[in-house]
Amino acid sequence: MAGNTAGNTQKDPKDWVSGDDPMTGAQESYLKTLAEQAHKPLPKEDLTKAEASELIETMRQKAGLEK
Repeated sequence: MAGNTAGNTQKDPKDWVSGDDPMTGAQESYLKTLAEQAHKPLPKEDLTKAEASELIETMRQKAGLEK
């Protein structure tokens, strides 16, 4: 049952209160790792938290990783 509630409580990154804040160091590091795994160029460094979250999801798919 816990798996079902997680999907119901996730907000779209565009709706996050802190979505316009700069991405975190952890997000930046993870994006660099994913870019290497997906053989894609490194993302720009001035992403917001919401942009970084969306890009992480896209890069995970391109790298063949699952949620």
